[in-house]
Amino acid sequence: MRLSIDHRTLYRFSTPQSRLVQMLRMTPSDTHDQTIAAWRIDIDCDARLKEARDGFGNKVTMLYAEGPISAIEICVTGEVLTAPNAGVIDGSTERFPPDLFLRSTPLTQADAAMADFAQAAASGGSPLERLHALNRAVFDRFTLCLRRPVQGRTAAQAFAEERAPARDLAHIFIACARAIGAPARYVSGYSLSVGGGGQQPTPHGWAEAHVPVLGWVAFDPGTGLCATQDYVRVSIGLDAAGAAPVAGSRLGEGNEELDVDISVDAIGEG
Repeated sequence: MRLSIDHRTLYRFSTPQSRLVQMLRMTPSDTHDQTIAAWRIDIDCDARLKEARDGFGNKVTMLYAEGPISAIEICVTGEVLTAPNAGVIDGSTERFPPDLFLRSTPLTQADAAMADFAQAAASGGSPLERLHALNRAVFDRFTLCLRRPVQGRTAAQAFAEERAPARDLAHIFIACARAIGAPARYVSGYSLSVGGGGQQPTPHGWAEAHVPVLGWVAFDPGTGLCATQDYVRVSIGLDAAGAAPVAGSRLGEGNEELDVDISVDAIGEG
């Protein structure tokens, strides 16, 4: 499948900023089942861009801009060829052993209720079958909403709600998977399936869990299914903060407003 991505991020500042330094995790990498046909990042002001990789092997673009800056728009456009893979990730950059992803973070700490839920949902069967059962259980328990996630909301806080955005569902799955001994991590990217394409308020988030012998497998608790050729995988982290599309700092006072528009379209089978 050939997917077209248009991702626009606009920051407005109440007071002009003297300097911006941003890390952009907005460029996907090639894997055996994902090929980047075209990709570019455009900035609407004078800025210096430097490409690198972060500690997890994600492609990053460092953005440096000198002020005064009242607003800045980051435009990402590209096309990606994807192939069916049953959710199995092959050919990705792996800098750490899977057991690193058993590590909890403040956003993905499982409380007692989540641990009990995970044990009940994923009882019996092979490791892969247990993870599939957990993914379906999270999907069945919550209603996916396509609103912007609440900043700083933890998996345990989201678990107490009935509705949750994709980021929170991924955090819940990750926390529960780790609670049953499966390494799991957050994935940031784009999805044609979730939201039916068209405009989306944020990049999509899902999870990957490690299965012995098989390797990393992508699970989307927002659909209850594996993430396959409808998805573009961009970055990974222990949680959403570690895979955030934009992170950095600004030198200047005042507040900022953020607008994000994302369009994902299928433009062919290859």
